[in-house]
Formats: sequence, structure tokens, C-alpha cells
Amino acid sequence: MHLTAALLLAGIASCAAFAGPRTYGAPRAPAALNAERSDANEGDAAMTRRETLAKSLMIGVGAFGTLTSEAGAFPNKISNQYDDRPKQRGSKPKGLGVAMRKNLAGEEYLGLKECGAAPNCFCSNDNIEDSPDTNIPPFKWPASKFSSREEAFQQLHEVVQAYQPGQSNIDGGGFEIVTFDPKSGYIYAQFESLKAGYIDDLELAFVDDGKDSNAVQVRSSSRLGYLDFGVNAKRINFIAKGLREKGWDAPGVLLETHRGYAEENGVKSL
Repeated sequence: MHLTAALLLAGIASCAAFAGPRTYGAPRAPAALNAERSDANEGDAAMTRRETLAKSLMIGVGAFGTLTSEAGAFPNKISNQYDDRPKQRGSKPKGLGVAMRKNLAGEEYLGLKECGAAPNCFCSNDNIEDSPDTNIPPFKWPASKFSSREEAFQQLHEVVQAYQPGQSNIDGGGFEIVTFDPKSGYIYAQFESLKAGYIDDLELAFVDDGKDSNAVQVRSSSRLGYLDFGVNAKRINFIAKGLREKGWDAPGVLLETHRGYAEENGVKSL
């Protein structure tokens, strides 16, 4: 049996004895997983079944799997100092975009992909009651300012395009907007860490679910590792601040609202 496949099966088998609701804060990631995102800030309690599974799979794939690059370095990176280092960009996640899905309770919903067990992801579709540490409220454009969704997404695109690689000592490897569809209301961008080249994925999408007609669902997630050391939160907060300056209602990630995430990642400020 292939080594990676064997590790995956072993990780799944190790989770059979665990069950219960999702908890944050107490479990700490193994040293190998912490090392995976050691350059992210460039500059004995019970675990749930999902957390144990996530950690086991990350060890099997992250430590022994083949990590390939799907593209070259982003041209807006802040330095060439680490160009000689191998980059661990990982593979583009499956299931991105707006689609009909099922949540953990088995209920169908239209929207972006939910976050997994690891504290390295935020998504507007995550239920705030079930998973407060991964939930991020949607960004809302001022309805009186724009005559169409397309106009609002043009401004959203401008704000994302103005992102500064290296801000808060993150994303020094640069970024790229891969997909921009203002008519449908969708933006997909990739952000890279400077040293090891870890790629995070950001999605901003209008979801026609019959609710708010001026809301943008947000999802920012790491591909590799277990912890993100605050990277996804700081990225969201930078973009949210730029939108608030233009009159949008754009909440960010706060220590008081995402305590479990902050404790798990050892984050003291955002």
C-alpha cells in the first residue's frame, strides 16, 4: 500500500473512539503541524472526533505527501530572499465557488464551502451557534451607493487588488486574483507566505439565497497545516478595513468574538 494512503487510513482509524461537539482552545497541534506554518507571521483535555481526524490526516499528508506547485511565484511578493527554498503550495481545494451543499447537520444550503475542524479558516456560511470561531459575518455594500451588484463588486475588486503583501508580517509571497466575475458576484484570490510558499485561498461571493440582496459571503482558508497563527484573520481584517473606509458594513475577526481561534493559534492581537 502507498505510504500516504496507509497514513490516511491509520488517521481515520484512530478517530473511531472519539465523538462529541466541536471544541476549541484546549487541544494543541503536534509540533510537526506547528512547523508547517512556522513562517506564517513572517516577521490534557478531550479532543473531538473531527479535530482528531483533521490532525491525523494533516500529519499523513503534510509530513509525507507530495506538495506540488500549481503556478510560479506571484510577481508582487515583497522579497526574492527565499526563492531558493522549496515551496509547499499544496493543491487547489476541491469544491470552491457557490453551490448547493449540505452542512454538518445534513441540511442543504446554497453558498460557499464550510470550514473543517482546523482553526485556520473562516466562512460566512459556518453557523455562528455551532462554530463561532470560524464564522465571519458577510460584508454588506451600501445599497444606496450602488445601482447594481456589478458596481459593488467592481469596488470590492479594487479593494482586494490594493491589498499590501507583507502587511502585519503576512502574505509576503504576494497574491493574485485568479477569478473575477462581477456580473455573478464572485472573486477568488490566492495568497502566498514568503518563506515556504504556503497558499491560502480567499473567496468573496454573492449568494442569491433570497436573504440580503447586498451581502458578500466571505471564506478565507489555509491549504496546509493545522494552525494559521492569525494569518487568515489578519487578511480578512485588512480587506474589511478597506471596505469600511468606503462605507461598507464589513466586520472583521476580533479577539473578543473569536477567543477559541486566538487561543488555539497563540494570537495576542489582530
